[in-house]
Amino acid sequence: MGPHVTRSDPSGDELVQIMATLANPHRLRVLAALAGERNYVSRLARDLDISRALLQVHLRKLEAAGLVTARLELSEDGKAMKFYEITAFVIQLTPRTIAQAARTLSPQEKGATA
Repeated sequence: MGPHVTRSDPSGDELVQIMATLANPHRLRVLAALAGERNYVSRLARDLDISRALLQVHLRKLEAAGLVTARLELSEDGKAMKFYEITAFVIQLTPRTIAQAARTLSPQEKGATA
């Protein structure tokens, strides 16, 4: 794993996306599984006991939020396998970082409701 990416001052939109992504228990379980080692979709789906289709949805959201990265590799028998790896990150969440992030929210996010 590479150096830690510190997101101590995420933009408002980045913070909303990261927090919304982390608010799902399946995605937390995926991150926890990837914290130990990178993995490919089929094995990760088996380990987490969820369908590959559902796992793909969660992996896409995690990738969009910058929390995981994916890389295609060829197996020994020539089969393409997509490996996912967690992105090393540290997110500082304090009243100050929230206030700073809120000032940079896109207009559509300022009025958004949960």
